[in-house]
Amino acid sequence: MSYPNISALKKLSILIPAYNEAETIFDLLKALENLVLPYELQKELIVINDASTDGTGEILALFQLEHPQLDLKIFEQTTNKGKGSALHKGIELATGDLIIIQDADLEYDPEEYSVLLRPIIKGKADVVYGSRFMGGNAHRILFFWHSIGNKLLTFLSNALTNLNLTDMETCYKLFKAELLKKLVLKEKRFGFEPEVTAKISKIPGIRIYEVGISYYGRTYKEGKKINWKDGMHALWCIVKYNF
Repeated sequence: MSYPNISALKKLSILIPAYNEAETIFDLLKALENLVLPYELQKELIVINDASTDGTGEILALFQLEHPQLDLKIFEQTTNKGKGSALHKGIELATGDLIIIQDADLEYDPEEYSVLLRPIIKGKADVVYGSRFMGGNAHRILFFWHSIGNKLLTFLSNALTNLNLTDMETCYKLFKAELLKKLVLKEKRFGFEPEVTAKISKIPGIRIYEVGISYYGRTYKEGKKINWKDGMHALWCIVKYNF
């Protein structure tokens, strides 16, 4: 099936912030290398290594050397600055018509890009969020209080943005690049999520969609990094960037 605006969309930039993800980064890059995007879209992989100390950088360099045909850019942060800072650099480097955020930890499945892309390709959306809390996809059962905190942050964000998202904190956010590149983003760590949501919601006429996705979450022992302090800062960011 073809859509009226498909000819204007040529490339998807995939932004991958990575900090100490030596156990998963190779498998993620391999999955992305083998991924065939729908609608004949090209793909651009941009990995921002946030001063990892566990060998992530060495794995990235070797993968790039062994896969010269892959459109893969690697940027090395000299110090650990946080996910938001890494994404700022990725947005700056992106050359695609569309930009999606992909964590390096395999909690999210790139095979579901097609689901996120569909509302934009059909000409209905400018931004698409992938929700872990809607639809019938697989979800690993993990932390009760983490889910309560997530829903509280989403509720408060919605109350101030006048959106009705179910998962503001999701990693999977897909944007038309021209919109995302115009935003002035400041948050250097996990405050990126409420900040970008607040600022994207203020764009006149913006069309935001949400689709259900799978979620293969990790425990803290397995490498999960976000904690209650990040939640408290996210709460502050919701207030700060909506006022």
